[in-house]
Amino acid sequence: MSLHLWIIPLLPLAGAAINGLLGKRFPKTVVNLFALGSTAAAFVYALWVATQFVGLPADQIPHIERYATWVTGGTFSAEYGTYLDQLSLVMLLIVTGVGFLIHVYSVGYMEHEGGYYRYFAYLNLFMFFMLTLVLANNYLLMFVGWEGVGLASYLLIGFWFLKESAANAGKKAFITNRVGDFGFLIALFLLIKHFGTLQYDAVFKALAAYPVEASAGLLTAIGLLMMVGASGKSAQIPLYVWLPDAMEGPTPVSALIHAATMVTAGVYMVARSSAVFDRSPIALATVAIIGTLTAIFAASIGILQTDIKKVLAYSTISQLGYMFMGCGVAAYGAGIFHLMTHAFFKALLFLSAGAIIHGLGGEQDMRHMGGLRKYMPYTFWCMSVATFTIAGFPPLAAFFSKDEILWRTWTSGNQALWLIGLITGAMTSFYMFRLWFLTFFGDYRGPHPETAGHAHGADGPHAGHTAALHDAHAAHSSDHGQGVPHESPRIMVVPLMILAVLSVVGGWVGIPPALGGSNHFDHFLEPVFLRYSPAPAKAPAGAEAHPKETGTELAFMAISVAAAAIGFLGAWFLYYKRTDLPAKLARRAGGLYTFVLDKYKVDEFYNAVFIQPIVMIATNILWKGIDVTVIDGAVDESAVGAQDVSDGVRQMQSGNIRSYAGWVALGAAAVIGFMVWTAVR
Repeated sequence: MSLHLWIIPLLPLAGAAINGLLGKRFPKTVVNLFALGSTAAAFVYALWVATQFVGLPADQIPHIERYATWVTGGTFSAEYGTYLDQLSLVMLLIVTGVGFLIHVYSVGYMEHEGGYYRYFAYLNLFMFFMLTLVLANNYLLMFVGWEGVGLASYLLIGFWFLKESAANAGKKAFITNRVGDFGFLIALFLLIKHFGTLQYDAVFKALAAYPVEASAGLLTAIGLLMMVGASGKSAQIPLYVWLPDAMEGPTPVSALIHAATMVTAGVYMVARSSAVFDRSPIALATVAIIGTLTAIFAASIGILQTDIKKVLAYSTISQLGYMFMGCGVAAYGAGIFHLMTHAFFKALLFLSAGAIIHGLGGEQDMRHMGGLRKYMPYTFWCMSVATFTIAGFPPLAAFFSKDEILWRTWTSGNQALWLIGLITGAMTSFYMFRLWFLTFFGDYRGPHPETAGHAHGADGPHAGHTAALHDAHAAHSSDHGQGVPHESPRIMVVPLMILAVLSVVGGWVGIPPALGGSNHFDHFLEPVFLRYSPAPAKAPAGAEAHPKETGTELAFMAISVAAAAIGFLGAWFLYYKRTDLPAKLARRAGGLYTFVLDKYKVDEFYNAVFIQPIVMIATNILWKGIDVTVIDGAVDESAVGAQDVSDGVRQMQSGNIRSYAGWVALGAAAVIGFMVWTAVR
């Protein structure tokens, strides 16, 4: 049976092509028709695929469809085909479902922006590449989608390309990811060298014959190189630096990148490659350690950020760290579970932040907000749901997914990682409720109501720009003329409400046995990770736990909730009860406060150690030394030499008859001399 899975990525590609080529001539309603219609059709088709997948026999999963051979070389070949199993189905529904809601929200958010058709063409292109990555049946096709989302992120982050910071952020994201992709490429070359193929089914079946490595070997090298690629795409240490700067793009872009597409690609790739990581304890431990360190490192930076989008950016890096922590202790299902719940609440957080920015005329600094709950009641309640969810309060979605990661980390024997994860949870609760109190409570600290809503009006589309500047202007603008902070239009609010519901109930599919559930989500994904696992099959996810173990798990849940409560109380005390204290504490901390506020000066370190030496080598050696001196010098000197010779030779053409006679005589003498010399010899 063919499900014609190729149709799903083709739909948004068609929307991107139509709007990209013809959208400039279309009214916005027609642009919306193709952009939203193609994404909605992909989501509906994915839902139909899900209904068909449920009826497939177990021996027909994964469902592989092969359409054509598109790369051949020697004995190597790669197909264009699709691969559908439980993991790719979950990713398929997340990408199309959350992606469609972000498209709908964008209609209201980007209403007054130039380049409207271009924005939706890029957004559809992003969806196409992410769906290609998820549905690929081999690593090479996955890499096409992998590079494609990098391209789409470059276009969307730098959407306002006349704004220098946006253009630089797009380049930074693109170049940083190329560093990670270099590692991923080498891993693919090793797979080709040793297995002769990149097809999932062939690679995984070949790996089934490999034992778990007792020390570093081939699979360790492949796993570590794959993690280099995942660190770039999913913004983990040391390649996380591009993601905070990616906030220069429109806020719905941030939601799409952080919630449903690009940054989840690294987690997906690690989970998809579980057959490799399960056979390399070193690579698996590296995934866990990098994820855990990234989680607490990013959380510590998020605590002091004042830009509302930057707080959420570091939150994303931290939450991705949790996902890698889960995958690194071989709890791949828990990592993907958190990926799913994170898609709901992080999309809600970013879109709520976008509604705030929209209602304040482009303001992003939380120090200029406050008291917004009375101006934006719908946004307030939706963002409140997302804040309590990410903090880990039951019975909201992230409580179940994050707690499962922490519990599986503890039971795997990694108690130190569990403790760091617990502390990170308390920090997450603190900085998110800090955002919540600063934004929605207290008095409004922005411009006077008569001037509010015009913070960036001078750069908006109504500021007399030419048509070209209007198409690529460099600042977000809202409904100019609105004198006070205001609620967003319905087309922006409705997606928030849907995501709020998903943020509440989205984790109920993974209620653990300790709470009377069966963890259906983990049970659903188990065949993916057990199919090629070297470990003996474990008990089903819904199996009854031992009473003693259940009691221990409940105690650990209580500890997690207590950590979230401590974070909430700390934020309440400092940013609601005693608002004078944060400034005093900052002064007392002195240089440490500044050091953390400056993000530990990692960007400055990278600039000094990597960027400036490369620029110096490129400028002084490659350009001035080789290009100018050697290459240009050789060409220029050849031209000068030819000119000198021609200057000497042209003296023979003087126009003087006696001179010509002399040259003839000289030539004749030379010829006679040559003939005599030849005869004598």
